[in-house]
Amino acid sequence: MSQPKSIQRVIKANNQALIYLFGGLIFIIWLLATPTGIWGKADAVGYAVCHRIDVRSFHIGAIQLPLCVRCTGQYLGAVIALVLLSIYGRHRTGTPPKRVIVGMVFLLFFYAIDGLNSYFYLPPFIQLFPGMPHLYEPSNVLRLLSGTGMGLGIGIVLYAAFWGSMLIEPDSKTASSNLKTFFIFLGVAFLVDLLILTESKYVLFPAALVSTAGVLILLTIVYTMLWVRVVRKENHFTKLSQISRYLVVGFLVTIIQIAIFDLIRFIITGSWNGIFFDQ
Repeated sequence: MSQPKSIQRVIKANNQALIYLFGGLIFIIWLLATPTGIWGKADAVGYAVCHRIDVRSFHIGAIQLPLCVRCTGQYLGAVIALVLLSIYGRHRTGTPPKRVIVGMVFLLFFYAIDGLNSYFYLPPFIQLFPGMPHLYEPSNVLRLLSGTGMGLGIGIVLYAAFWGSMLIEPDSKTASSNLKTFFIFLGVAFLVDLLILTESKYVLFPAALVSTAGVLILLTIVYTMLWVRVVRKENHFTKLSQISRYLVVGFLVTIIQIAIFDLIRFIITGSWNGIFFDQ
């Protein structure tokens, strides 16, 4: 026997209230337990999603950025894509044309190949397989470029998926409607990368904060979509303000994930520091 709709609404409201309560409690504990200051919190976010290998990260003086070079580029690229998509194709959800998809697949392969090649250069792997051939010597320049390209693709896919699952009448047009638009995205991202490669503290500091915020933004988007699906509210909205409470749930679940990953890693390593290798 099915429950009356009024009872179902009460159950859903109680479930959401529990998530608010539990997530809020975890958020407060996380704030108190992690390193102090905005940089300390950024380190704690990066600590949950990134290896933070010292020699594969940018530094401001002796201070390591919260994310490694590749992850910095990846989350920056995603933020760049989300911002540009909100300008070029507001709320559009259509699939990009084949030429743009080919470009995105190329960026994916670039990311995968450079990532694997870079992984095979890690000292433990070299010690285990000393005669292992490599495609080329990895560098932070390639890590940044490949990460940013991957981030653009992630941002393009997530933007369309998010609005496609939220709006009552999604716009089926695509924001990245042609190669020209796609190359504009690439050009903006490349200029940002060039600025980062100057390694000026005036560039690295905001880049570190924006990329760290990108972690929170992407995970919040994903968990918001999942929560909307759980409560069966897909395609029920006409504007962002109506989605705000679901975004709050998505953010709290994001914090729960980050807190769990932080705890596991801290139990294993006993330190908030990244990983140190000779090369």
